[in-house]
Amino acid sequence: RHQHRNQKIANTNQKMEQQQLQDRVIALENALAALTNGNLVHPVANVRKLDYFYGETAKYTLDTGDTAWMLTSTALVLFMTLPGLALYYGGMTRTKNVIAVFMQCFTICCLITFLWLCFGYSLSFSPALPEPYGKSSPVFGNAKRFWLRGLNLNSYHQLASTIPEAVYCMYQLTFAIITPALIVGSFADRMKFVPMLIFITIWHLVVYCPIAHSCWHPEGFLFIAGDLDYAGGNVVHISSGISGLVSAVVLGHRKGFGKEVFEPHNVMFSVVGVCMLWVGWFGFNAGSAVGASKRASMAMLATHISTATASLTWLIAEWIVTGQPKLIAIASGAIAGLVAITPASGFVDPTGAFFIGFIAGPVCMGGAKLKHYLGYDDALDAFGVHAVGGIVGGILTGFFATDQIAGAGINGLFYTNTKDGGHQLGVQIYAIVVVAGWSAFMTFLILKALDYTIGLRVSDKDEEEGLDSSLHGETIIVLDDYTRVEGGRRPSKEATSTKEVSVRSKDNRIHDAGVAETEV
Repeated sequence: RHQHRNQKIANTNQKMEQQQLQDRVIALENALAALTNGNLVHPVANVRKLDYFYGETAKYTLDTGDTAWMLTSTALVLFMTLPGLALYYGGMTRTKNVIAVFMQCFTICCLITFLWLCFGYSLSFSPALPEPYGKSSPVFGNAKRFWLRGLNLNSYHQLASTIPEAVYCMYQLTFAIITPALIVGSFADRMKFVPMLIFITIWHLVVYCPIAHSCWHPEGFLFIAGDLDYAGGNVVHISSGISGLVSAVVLGHRKGFGKEVFEPHNVMFSVVGVCMLWVGWFGFNAGSAVGASKRASMAMLATHISTATASLTWLIAEWIVTGQPKLIAIASGAIAGLVAITPASGFVDPTGAFFIGFIAGPVCMGGAKLKHYLGYDDALDAFGVHAVGGIVGGILTGFFATDQIAGAGINGLFYTNTKDGGHQLGVQIYAIVVVAGWSAFMTFLILKALDYTIGLRVSDKDEEEGLDSSLHGETIIVLDDYTRVEGGRRPSKEATSTKEVSVRSKDNRIHDAGVAETEV
């Protein structure tokens, strides 16, 4: 009888273990099915609660449609920085600093790519698979992917189980590139080149990577808290916008700020850049579905509705204030709408997208004009548009998120009772405060340390001359005649004039010079 009893207990335990294993397999299948259909709030929700089981023979399911879309989205997001953002910022700055802005955006792209290879991807998104394949902290990823070790043709990431990990790595790299490039808009016209490179390097590792891991990796503490940041309201826009504000304060304002009118040197450059950003943003937001899914289609529609609406509301607000409908106003409104819908694009329906854009336009316009009242020189409105727009979008996500789009019972304040909706709104505000506070604190420390050691700001003479010629030995100028200009300096006012725009190098060669018109 004793043996019979032990055998009965053993059989019962075996059945329980089999049932538990079956439940785990069913949970995994349901989760992967939801991921494929784009119905999860996060690409992988509550990883630890689901207790995923990855055996030695576990394989990801490659979907060629998802892979094709993500390859396209990756190219679109890179296109946002080069040339989209470079043109947008380049057109907004003065003629003597255009090349400097392009140079900063281009160099940042190359520098972040190298850092991503060495450390960035691993610190942001490792471990690629849940336990027992490694653990990370709530803030930083582990070292499993330093120098992209282990990334090969057969590897994949837990957040993107239908595409190769190489595609996912490259896609996230494009986000890491554009984020610090946005900060250029705040310190334009006055920062030395070498300190800028050092600042961006440190900033990427201690600001961007921990924020990306915290918000987007399943083991990040803001992810676990339930923050809804679909495509980078916190990770990209608030972090860069707040850092831009700090950099503007630390460096001080440009010479003549508040006394002279700094008009954009070429509005059409900026508008062309905005158009590129608008198109590229579909890869930014719809691509964040990490597949060609229903969620991607709704994110694309929401992005377009918000952008068009914000363009109109900014235009109307500017029209009322100045009495003129300005092209730069409607273009700036488009950027405001794109920024504000970024955290919400995968969680809201068309109605929510409309109201987010409707509110973001005039609010970001006010944010851009705030510098004239508070005295900081946010040169190209990186804070006024990106930080303010990201904050507006993050908060409004807590109002307009709906489980009809987000799934998993996630509803904002307008779609549920005050208790549940208020909780989500509280989580959104909590995440915004954490990201803004960390970005401001670390940016201030980095800049102050650099300013104390090697200095941040160019000399008054170099600033007056323009960073194009003083730092880079090149300049876009209006040629006066064929007189050779030492060091690429602007010709004197006494010289004669021409209508052609050309580029000079330090060796004084004139590239694509026009025919000078001599005045007697």
